[in-house]
Amino acid sequence: MTTVTPAEIATLTERVAVLVDRAEITGLIDRYLLSLDTLPGGDGFDDDWARSLFTEDIEITSPVGEYRGIKGLAASEQATMAKFARTQHLGANCLIGLDGDRATVRWNALMTHVHLPSTQAARGAEPGGHFDVGGTFTGEVVRTADGWRFRRLEIRAVWTNGQGPLALTPQAAETLRSLAPTSANSSPAARSSTTESGRRRSSSPSGTRREPASPAAGGRPERSG
Repeated sequence: MTTVTPAEIATLTERVAVLVDRAEITGLIDRYLLSLDTLPGGDGFDDDWARSLFTEDIEITSPVGEYRGIKGLAASEQATMAKFARTQHLGANCLIGLDGDRATVRWNALMTHVHLPSTQAARGAEPGGHFDVGGTFTGEVVRTADGWRFRRLEIRAVWTNGQGPLALTPQAAETLRSLAPTSANSSPAARSSTTESGRRRSSSPSGTRREPASPAAGGRPERSG
């Protein structure tokens, strides 16, 4: 009969705790991404949704702006997702760096946004068009009394395909311009023309609210504080 020493039990207990933490953090990431797709039109984004994922002092930085604090985050997310008929967010290659009651996280993401019929009609395009974004998420999660929560998220768009929503904030428009492919057929003059067109289409609300998380959503109001 094999005897397990107290030291071996302690080591095993520590390893199991690490596995549990990693599984719970992975679950947090999955719940976050799935929640963006299972609430069509933004219905269901409320304070309970926000507090099930984020800390009160959440900081979100994306290619279209920044967001500080949990207050108003749900309403802002709802307004963003209402710009699209359907979305699908896929996450992969998740890295977790555990350090006690906090951890760093990073994962790749592929985000598909199917435009509303009204958006396609305004552009004179057939229904079903979509805007795709490939990017990365990095951030920090912390252990709370209610489980792991995001305290910081930074979203970076690596590439895009298709047109974004009709209304873009200036920073969102700049992000799309910076990621636009360049080729022999894409002259500076042509790109400048596209830029000016994008500026004319963009609408940026007044006030002090800042754009939250989604790298594809260009018209969400901004907030700080």
